Amino acid sequence: MDNLLNGKNIIIGITGSIAAYKSQLLVRELIKEGANVNVIMTPSAEKFVTKLTLENLSRNPVIVEMFVDAVQSGGAWHIHKSHECDLMLIAPCSATTLGKLANGICDTSLAAVTTALPKEIPLLIAPAMDSTMWLNPATQRNVGFLSKIGAIIIPPEEGDLSSGFTGPGRLPDTDVLIGHIKKALSDYDTTFLRYSPDTKKYDYGERREITEDDIRRAVEKPFSTLEERIETDKWTAELELTKMKQYFAGVSKENFLMGKTILITAGPTVEKIDDVRFISNFSSGKMGFALASMARQFGADVILVSGPVSLKTPDGVKRVDVESADEMYDVVINEFCKCDIAIMSAAVADYTPINPVHGKIKKAVVGEKMTVELQSTNDILASLGSEKRENQLIVGFALESSNEIENGWKKMKAKNCDMMVVNTINKPKSGFKGDENTITILKKDGSEETYPAMSKEACSVVILKRVSEIK
Repeated sequence: MDNLLNGKNIIIGITGSIAAYKSQLLVRELIKEGANVNVIMTPSAEKFVTKLTLENLSRNPVIVEMFVDAVQSGGAWHIHKSHECDLMLIAPCSATTLGKLANGICDTSLAAVTTALPKEIPLLIAPAMDSTMWLNPATQRNVGFLSKIGAIIIPPEEGDLSSGFTGPGRLPDTDVLIGHIKKALSDYDTTFLRYSPDTKKYDYGERREITEDDIRRAVEKPFSTLEERIETDKWTAELELTKMKQYFAGVSKENFLMGKTILITAGPTVEKIDDVRFISNFSSGKMGFALASMARQFGADVILVSGPVSLKTPDGVKRVDVESADEMYDVVINEFCKCDIAIMSAAVADYTPINPVHGKIKKAVVGEKMTVELQSTNDILASLGSEKRENQLIVGFALESSNEIENGWKKMKAKNCDMMVVNTINKPKSGFKGDENTITILKKDGSEETYPAMSKEACSVVILKRVSEIK
């Protein structure tokens, strides 16, 4: 990638964010590497960095307002400007500008140029904002949509934020941004596709055909690092933002659950056939543990009732370990009277062996076939729903394989829940085992919200905030 930036025309968009100061460093480094840089700022960006400074650094006029004579001298300037560049990067990109780009709102020069950018030219977007704004479902939806239509999302980094909080939302450093620029230019091969101001068209050079070896190398290349995954697949970039150390220590000082006691269940249950065999499921407990961790950070007293999992107890959380569905039932019923909110995220077995055997069943004794008679376990969620006081809230989880939403509504009504979190076993970023989940939240008032794939920590923030909104 040496000298890849030399002679390249790059547009740097800057929006209203405290991180805009880093854009000045980025422009300076791009100029050092031989790029021709044009800067476009939103009016809000001028509250953080000055137009004069960026003009001196870029050695080009900086565009802010859309309707000024200097800009309009070339006619449809935003069309020409977008077509004449090799790459465009918006860094930092605020939540406001993300929303405008995702919805085609062109009320600033930056939004107009970005919308006019031909699909052949790479568009990189580096969001930067406070953690709670970044995790807002509307922001996540906008990022997901922009990624789907071809934008390369550079995930924000985790660290100290200007608000005084800690979490994801920081604009990556200059070397990281330049690395993404170089990779995008290399991937898009702009020596093959060039815009000619004379012909007002794209000129195509000789294109090398993609061979079977190219396909094999792309498929077999191991995704061993986060950087490689981001560089290989634009959509992965949006997903990786939820993997970057998102344990959200101190993600918010909002103690909106202060004074509340929350009972949370997590993990699978184990139903013994004999002393070495059992019936269980693939639940990892990650969703329940994430809920417990975040609820504690938001000020709640948390009682976590967990089936057998290999997860560390979140700081400040009271943990009770159980094995079977009956054990979980007994603990939950005993603790429920102390709680304001119960969140039942455990994957409790629906059936258990009627006559578990003490010791080990011998194949030589039983033979080639064995019948295990099962009976239904106590329905924990239904029991809580029938016993809850007027001031108690119950949140259920519904893992479905088909008709997810319809079945979720039925389950919420049957169990007398105030909220139901629905996910599916069929989606790649949903359900058991993984670090991500794709959820739909149903509330007793009839509202329904579906969210993009997020880390289970991010899902927890959304779930807890929606619970806190129930009157």
